[in-house]
Amino acid sequence: MPSTKSFRDRIKDGDTIFLAEGYIFAFERLGLLQIGSFVPRIILDEPERVRTMYRDFVRCGSDVVLAFQYYAHRTKLRLVGLEDKLEEMNRTALKMAREVADETGTLMAGNICNTTLDPRKEGAKEEIRQIYRESVTWAKEEGADFILLETVDFYDEAVIGLEEIQAVGLPSVINVPRNVDGKFFGGVVVEDGLLELKKKGADVIGYNCRMGPQTTIDVIRKFRERYKGPLAAIPVPYRTTENEPSFIGIKNPYTGDKAFADDLDALLCCRSEIASFGKQCKELNVQIVGLCCGNSPHLTRTLSESMGRQTPASVFSPDMSKHVFYGDKNQHGQLQLAGDDTIFQGIGAETR
Repeated sequence: MPSTKSFRDRIKDGDTIFLAEGYIFAFERLGLLQIGSFVPRIILDEPERVRTMYRDFVRCGSDVVLAFQYYAHRTKLRLVGLEDKLEEMNRTALKMAREVADETGTLMAGNICNTTLDPRKEGAKEEIRQIYRESVTWAKEEGADFILLETVDFYDEAVIGLEEIQAVGLPSVINVPRNVDGKFFGGVVVEDGLLELKKKGADVIGYNCRMGPQTTIDVIRKFRERYKGPLAAIPVPYRTTENEPSFIGIKNPYTGDKAFADDLDALLCCRSEIASFGKQCKELNVQIVGLCCGNSPHLTRTLSESMGRQTPASVFSPDMSKHVFYGDKNQHGQLQLAGDDTIFQGIGAETR
């Protein structure tokens, strides 16, 4: 178990908790996961790569090792013919997460997500409950400190997930996407639903996925007028806008075609945008902060540093004073020129 404060103590004390995620897209970029099905078979194929990514995110500032259970549930594994590997996949991801959390003194979280089922259909609520029940049971047995339920499109689905987390006695973070119309599928206004989930006992409520950093901040500013309690913000690191608030439907600005999911690189936020997001989260007293689909360790480091945290990876944070063109020209190791520094304009660099 972690040597640090418990999750609930951190929330009660007003601590900021950095929660890095985004494994799905990170492994897709490595050529180890398929866009479309998004099933994390890498957990079984090459588990040590998962362990390494857990460590990478912790080194760059994450206070939580989030077990890679996202889309490792029954309906998704059935889609790719791996349903018989369900428990093995989940327990493998959880065991490694617990081990990395123990070696780094961080928290470990289980992770449940949208089931891709519509709870309005006959028999669907029972199936959703079973999916969540088995996932949170394995998380509890493997030593999770809390459970993150995220990217849930139906309010009723979120309620079922919260009930199953409560049934195993673990703290809960309930993060939901905010669709273009501001509603869950089925018509419940997202903010109304979040407040009801808090009343039902969720420890932390908030937003994740689909919206980019600034779009998320704009929504949170309005929500803070209604809700002052523990809040989470885990957006995607893509440039969504008021006119295109979701990365699901956003257009590639260079081609005009739909960017999701294999052309989203054209909209990836730069580090200064992530730093701006972090500073605004601090201003708004957002306690759980992270990045979702599209995240990578260096962006987690940027986010952590923007809110005043130095990480083990900060020793490698950018230092352009040592750059051959942009560095101090009197410093050893910089390019020494016989004449005018305007020569740098030939490579597009500013004069030193």
